[in-house]
Amino acid sequence: MKLEPGVAVPLTAPQSQLYEVGGSLTLKALFGLNKYLDIGPSVTLLQLPAEAELTQPGVAWTFGGGVRLKRPHDAPGGSEGSFAISPWAEADALYVRTGVLNRPGFAVAAGLSLPIGETRMFWAGPFVRYLHIIQRHRAGYDNHDAKLLSVGVSLEIGPGREREPIAAAEVRTITQETISCPDRDKDGVPDNVDRCPNVAGPMESWGCPEYKKVVIKRDKLELKEKLYFAWNQATLEEASFPVLDEVAQALKDNPDFRVQIEGHTDSSGAEDHNQTLSEKRAETVLDYLVAHGVAKERLVSKGFSSSVPLDTNNTVTGRENNRRVEFVVNFNILNDGSTK
Repeated sequence: MKLEPGVAVPLTAPQSQLYEVGGSLTLKALFGLNKYLDIGPSVTLLQLPAEAELTQPGVAWTFGGGVRLKRPHDAPGGSEGSFAISPWAEADALYVRTGVLNRPGFAVAAGLSLPIGETRMFWAGPFVRYLHIIQRHRAGYDNHDAKLLSVGVSLEIGPGREREPIAAAEVRTITQETISCPDRDKDGVPDNVDRCPNVAGPMESWGCPEYKKVVIKRDKLELKEKLYFAWNQATLEEASFPVLDEVAQALKDNPDFRVQIEGHTDSSGAEDHNQTLSEKRAETVLDYLVAHGVAKERLVSKGFSSSVPLDTNNTVTGRENNRRVEFVVNFNILNDGSTK
């Protein structure tokens, strides 16, 4: 859907002699035939104030449809900036109603659209539209075609850019060499492949147990649920306890894991305050895990303030994603079956 408010200017007589600069509003529904070409209906209202007090304002309605040629909205480039600009051009065939007259017409337009936000659902930018109303010969009427120009801002909402597909889980073929390696936990996953060699788990999760709220990745523990703190404080809320209880269990199941607990904030507020807050939140999580049976020497905490964002800090959702605690894992896989 596209909405185009603008300023309308009559270009030729008699309209330019009878009317002043007015306004226009165009609404279009566009359906993509492919990445470059859209089609759809449109409706436009123009109103021009009269120069003389006794003259009625000039009002025109147009109905029709046409095509738009554009640079694809999912073209490579940043979500903001010149590389994401989408130039476009349109042409419409129109039925025009002015007063008691029904007339044919056409319009051509061009503009630039820039995305608002990373999803590219919202676009905005300048446009210029030329409207030509064809006047067939009628006795008692001025038989010149009417020509008007509209300039304004085009506002568009659409489905947005397709998200990057989630990479398929990495699959490692177990060769005869890996099969001959030790398998401490007897789960069928050799120790030189098993990320959790001390506790049984399926090959699909690299030999680690399948926890409900925690996923063991190659380099970190990934939480399926967020941790919640009191607003602008380092106090954990009760909603975080079940997640951290499972983190503690995962660490107790895997004594080879050494974890760095990292606190991150968004960019709101002063940098020194954000640094202190991120450090204290990471320390709070460390203290919780120690209190629930994880050896303190296996843990270290660090605050990063807003220096490592996951998302934009320009939206509410982006800032929420950036406020987080991460668990970075270091561990050794032993091939000789010995334990630390």
